[in-house]
Amino acid sequence: MERPEYLKQGEPARLFPVLSNNSKEGRTTSILLACLSKVEELASELLASLGQRTGKRTTIETFTEVVFDGQKEGSKDRPDGLIVVKNGSREWRAMVEAKIGNNPLTAEQIEKYRSLSKDNGIDCVITISNQFATLPASHPLEDVRKSRSKIPVFHWSWMFVLTAVDLLISNDGVEDDDQRVLLNELRRFLTHESAGIRGFDRMPPEWSELNKLVSAGGKILAKSSEAICVLDAWHQETKDLSLILSRQTEASVRERLNRKHAKNPADRHKDELNQLRESHQLQVSFDIPNAAAPLEVVADLNRRTIQAGMTLRAPEDKKSSKARLNWLLRQLKSDVGSDLFVRMTWPGRSEDTHFPLVELVADPDLCEKDKTGLQVVSFHIYVAKRLGAKFTQQTNFIAELEMIVPKFYREVGQDLSSWRKPAPRIRESQTDVSVQSIEDEAEVAALRAQ
Repeated sequence: MERPEYLKQGEPARLFPVLSNNSKEGRTTSILLACLSKVEELASELLASLGQRTGKRTTIETFTEVVFDGQKEGSKDRPDGLIVVKNGSREWRAMVEAKIGNNPLTAEQIEKYRSLSKDNGIDCVITISNQFATLPASHPLEDVRKSRSKIPVFHWSWMFVLTAVDLLISNDGVEDDDQRVLLNELRRFLTHESAGIRGFDRMPPEWSELNKLVSAGGKILAKSSEAICVLDAWHQETKDLSLILSRQTEASVRERLNRKHAKNPADRHKDELNQLRESHQLQVSFDIPNAAAPLEVVADLNRRTIQAGMTLRAPEDKKSSKARLNWLLRQLKSDVGSDLFVRMTWPGRSEDTHFPLVELVADPDLCEKDKTGLQVVSFHIYVAKRLGAKFTQQTNFIAELEMIVPKFYREVGQDLSSWRKPAPRIRESQTDVSVQSIEDEAEVAALRAQ
């Protein structure tokens, strides 16, 4: 692989880099970029998240420790890598800056790389770290998102990369045997503690302070720095949680965002901050492929509870609410837990009703109590776990959340099926009448012709 003419310095990314023990970032970046250039399916998966398509004729070259031809002698602006994607005469280039462990990305450094990219015809900057972004285009650093630079900056968390690798292996997504071996070795490397890769494992100190304020009956201000910091951390955790669910289900689980929030992260942040101020709740929904409904998660600061649940439309072909409830109960395991509940929604302005699932299993008639003549519209089955003091603790909150949500889906959610309105059927009597009518009309027409 020849070094591009616009590079003064740069080595092809190596699978086995010869670097000092202190250069963990360089080693990890080199191994990832080398695999990216060698494993077609991995390149396709990761680059597709940036809007770049690859095909059989695509060639990908990767370099590390690059210095551009126009840079001043002794310049310290040296990005960790460069990705060059060639499709025929079209060439797309991305500068790479990676951090591992607790090393943070800085907006100042990224802006320098944006300027360097502009001067050298580089299309974008990709950052990789243990920080999380809901979407690659929504950078975890606010200053980077607000920058007026026209050079886009994308972000991959290391866990995002690991999840992409894991799903390809789990779903037999790599055709070539040698490339599959490389991918397995990459997963083995990334999961080893020496690689410095980890998930989101703690809320910021502001989490405890915000909980104290809510417990004391205080009001969360519109520009509360604590609330903003907590919301940013929540977004990192929900992305990590989606990746955890992806690896556990061996399917691509994504956060459920409306079009407005997916297009503009600032709108999402504003709306969810207002929600946190008004309801004292943090919420997120996950789309799990082929699941009966989105998986909805709520962290309630007032009650110090975590809820995980799914909402199913009640079967309309069953006339009574009891029959509709029995349709739901038949889908559940017999040994239901005491912390499972069902919220029922009724037509019009009728208030929702809540029951522990164990009580409904014992007496399904309970669902029609005080709702005579009404038919239940939907069921929200959920687990509600009261954490008490653990809820306010930075690490325990995350640990409990990452245990409760997958457990609910494993024990309840994955067994649920949605109701679908049956297709209309042709009644035999109508068929006979229609055919007879056509025959009668034909006979009359023949007589008239005579």
